[in-house]
Amino acid sequence: MKAIVCTVQGAPVSPNIQYQTDWPDLAAPVPGWVNIKTLASAFNHMDLWVGMGIPGVDLTYPRVSGCDACGVVEAVGEGVSDAWLNKRVIVNAALAHEPDPKPGDPPATTRTPDYQLIGEHHNGMHAQSFTCPAQNLAVVADDADPVQAAAFGLCALTAWSMIATKGQLRPGQTVLITGIGGGVATAALAIARHMGCPVCVTSRHQWKLDRALELGADAVILDEGQDWSKAVRTWSARQGVDMAVDSIGKATHLSCIKSLARGGTYVTPGCTSGPNATTDLARIFWNQLRILGSTMGTNNEFRQIAALFSAGKLAPVVDQVFQPEQAQEAYQRLEAGDQFGKIVIDWRK
Repeated sequence: MKAIVCTVQGAPVSPNIQYQTDWPDLAAPVPGWVNIKTLASAFNHMDLWVGMGIPGVDLTYPRVSGCDACGVVEAVGEGVSDAWLNKRVIVNAALAHEPDPKPGDPPATTRTPDYQLIGEHHNGMHAQSFTCPAQNLAVVADDADPVQAAAFGLCALTAWSMIATKGQLRPGQTVLITGIGGGVATAALAIARHMGCPVCVTSRHQWKLDRALELGADAVILDEGQDWSKAVRTWSARQGVDMAVDSIGKATHLSCIKSLARGGTYVTPGCTSGPNATTDLARIFWNQLRILGSTMGTNNEFRQIAALFSAGKLAPVVDQVFQPEQAQEAYQRLEAGDQFGKIVIDWRK
């Protein structure tokens, strides 16, 4: 079958990408899994990490990345209802791994799942067909736009899990989102607006701030490396914001902490500028701040956001659509950080 293949590990990633027409076809799905014919697949920053190599994860090459897609179920494994056949679906790429219990283990009621990721630990969705567990599927309408559907899943799930589930954002509360333009950041903006929350966003690029205003952001800050926390506090009537959504990390963490109101929440799903941030512990304990890490989400959360997508309440921002033969160009755009929203591959031709 046809596939977009990362041939070797290394940076930059795009020169190592090939569009191949002789990638091995899928075998019949194993019990509990289904095979899906891909209509469209979408990129995430994880596609770059897979190309560069991930510390602590033993990846072999060549391999197929991709952890977002819309497709049609074309085969089901043992134990999966035939009712799934021919359904148009989106996929939660997060595979929760339950460790084997050992005698004397403490209660794990507050522990979070250990995730593996289709497209990272396993070959992914940038191919004509891919395989995944049936329990990770959510149905979309037969006439749903595959490009929009493919662009929606993982980023919306990540944003929903950290904002609504873990962060417990309430309608009307104020939100700060750094680095607007990435998939998770634009999804966070859509969710916050859906909840009636005033939103301030930052970016290093004025054109991205202008786009954010068009999408409903209430305030924008051009990030030129300065401490912009005073501007955020001024916008929020000097009280600070109730939640800071930060996927940049080292470069923006301290400004986010200084932007929070008493009892505010800092949530992070990533750290593209680096993990070794400087913080302010005095502010954290005195203002009783919450710091939450979040990655991906559960299948129940995935079905919640899929329902909002199907109802027309949430939609992704699509940056640009490429054909599979243009895979290197798609990776180049992702690598340069030039996108606003999601980059998508259309497999229908």
